[in-house]
Amino acid sequence: MLKGSAHMSASTNINVRVDTKLKEQADQLFADLGMNMSTAITIFLKTAVRCEGIPFEIRRLTPNEETRAALAEYESMKKDSTAYKRYDSFDGLMDEVLRDA
Repeated sequence: MLKGSAHMSASTNINVRVDTKLKEQADQLFADLGMNMSTAITIFLKTAVRCEGIPFEIRRLTPNEETRAALAEYESMKKDSTAYKRYDSFDGLMDEVLRDA
């Protein structure tokens, strides 16, 4: 090995199954960034090893207050459907909305 040269290790294959559309979007993104999928995955793996974990935050999405209120209202509606007005058709709903507007 030449003095000061980088150590080259053997490479191996990784097979990953992903959604076709996701792969196409990722291929386009990485091409725009001047790299291929293999380079992008290598960067991810090296970064994960360096930081000893996933190199970005992984968490559940927490609904904001408005969404939590809407979900609570939906649960309430399911429990007592007689307390809420129902429509036989979308047209009936729209007629009332437009009438009240």
